Amino acid sequence: MRSKLFVPCSRPDFFAKALASEADALSFDLEDSVPADGKAVARERLRKVLQSDMVAASPKRMIVRVNAADTPHFADDLAALAGVRVDLLNLPKADAAQAVCRAITRMDAARVTADVLVNIEAAAGLANVAEIAGAHRRVVGVQVGLNDLFAALGMERHDQRHVHSALWAIRLGAAAAASPVFAYDGAWPDLRDDEGYRAEAQMARSLGYLGKSCIHPRQIAIANEIFDRGSDLSRARRLLLAATSAAKAGHGAFVFEGAMVDEPALAAARALVDDMAPAA
Repeated sequence: MRSKLFVPCSRPDFFAKALASEADALSFDLEDSVPADGKAVARERLRKVLQSDMVAASPKRMIVRVNAADTPHFADDLAALAGVRVDLLNLPKADAAQAVCRAITRMDAARVTADVLVNIEAAAGLANVAEIAGAHRRVVGVQVGLNDLFAALGMERHDQRHVHSALWAIRLGAAAAASPVFAYDGAWPDLRDDEGYRAEAQMARSLGYLGKSCIHPRQIAIANEIFDRGSDLSRARRLLLAATSAAKAGHGAFVFEGAMVDEPALAAARALVDDMAPAA
């Protein structure tokens, strides 16, 4: 899931274009992009497209960002999603493990069986990342929400020192959960600043993020390029072959392509090869 394209449910004219795009995933939004008096219509539109043949045939991951669980809209969102294809439910503004578990209990009652991607977009959520990530077996990822987080704290969104600190903390929290989950980068707010988007995506990639959100279709190609793991997979396979030869020679640590490697590097290579293996 290198790229995830944001699709406002207030704009049904975007649906077919988004499905035809090169994005790995689509994130249909029922939250901030839809005004309160338009949410009922947006839910109907979303349910219709999720039931369509286009979605049934699409290899893309289908994600829905619902309204926060403490709003009156959450129950109606779940009712609209019952029995239709939703691969991931994106849960905003859940800042504690208990809140995530309560939301999933309500999902169960509404027959919404999707896995959950939790947004980290407030100070409390940032402080509780590991607990949120490990709150429930259906939580599979945490997603950065820097625009909301920084605005609430009066922090400069474009200061890369702040961005790195937040991405670092969220990535460590995702890895520190009882069952580690993936970390996913959020949106870059400046639609015309492709270089800013690229720089932030490269930072996230260097920290081990799975991919980055896109709020404009032209950002998709950048995300797909930066988060493509083909070269990493090739290197991992070469490393494991070299490790086999080194083991036969009785070497635990050895030099590979100019760098010293040992068991942690080999474990990471094995994990990448396993992750990238075709599904049975």
